[in-house]
Amino acid sequence: MRTLDLIFAGSSDFAAVSLAGLLDAGHRIKAVLTQPDRPAGRRRKLTPTPVRQMATQRDLEVRTPSRLRDPEVAAGLAALAADAMIVVDYGLLIPASILSLPRLGCINGHASLLPRWRGAAPIERAMLAGDAKTGITVMQMDRGLDTGDILLVRETPIAPDETAGQLRERLAVLCASALVEALDLIAAGNLVATPQPDEGACYAEKLSSDDAQLDWHDSATRLSRVVLAFNPRPGAWTWYRGARMKIFEAEPLSRRTGGAEPGLILGGGGDGLDIATGDGVLRVRSLQLPGGRPMNAMAFLNGHRAVGEILGQAADSAAPQGPVAQTVARIADDTADE
Repeated sequence: MRTLDLIFAGSSDFAAVSLAGLLDAGHRIKAVLTQPDRPAGRRRKLTPTPVRQMATQRDLEVRTPSRLRDPEVAAGLAALAADAMIVVDYGLLIPASILSLPRLGCINGHASLLPRWRGAAPIERAMLAGDAKTGITVMQMDRGLDTGDILLVRETPIAPDETAGQLRERLAVLCASALVEALDLIAAGNLVATPQPDEGACYAEKLSSDDAQLDWHDSATRLSRVVLAFNPRPGAWTWYRGARMKIFEAEPLSRRTGGAEPGLILGGGGDGLDIATGDGVLRVRSLQLPGGRPMNAMAFLNGHRAVGEILGQAADSAAPQGPVAQTVARIADDTADE
């Protein structure tokens, strides 16, 4: 292996794994670029990024420019005479003035199988779409958004019950190893860049709180994907008695709903809380109420007479009466017969 002089640009815990991998492989990190400290936690205390924390532990030079287009930023990076700049989940656009600075250019580790899921949230978007696989693409960066030539691709399956947090951890390790492998091949002259096709390209739009809201008219399968994709952060959510209830674990059931209104809490017990959807039943196993801690379905039912209520309504709702109550009773009878 040939040791290279690198600049590393990254901010998140995902990126910190790649920084550690490059250091452990013996590469020299001339400087680390990361986003400025941000307020975090209930007290809004200024907190360094995970990458900055790791860089400080490793006694690396850290730079935190708020933007990269300033001439002095480019001049400072040029003075480092780095072989390449490695970019992983940095959060700032790299201008053309910097892309061309290192001898080998800027190389990005991206958490998708490009050209699928270009953009800010490739892991969650792949899960929401029900993709069977994802991976890491090591790419030669250009002026476009994740449109550069492909250097190396490493695939991995997405398990049916895998959360975004679990997948993110696996992909972080895969990204680090893929970058080290790609740099070895580049240094040896054994890696040829392949132009990235536009066919099959899609955009992984940044996530919002609205994306995490459960629409009970969706199918149980779709809703379970939302729960997995937003676990652990920020947590899929729905309205319960006018407050936001977060849901962290759930699985789809093929059980019939008997025409129950989507969002109706059909019943529950030690196995979970069963909720009617637009197609099938979603069994919720773990949830959290505002100001509380995550709890299982049984603990929730012990403290709330919730069976027969309808989730997804922003206003307070009482237990259903008349036809809705009859539907709950009929479904309970159907369940007992299964």
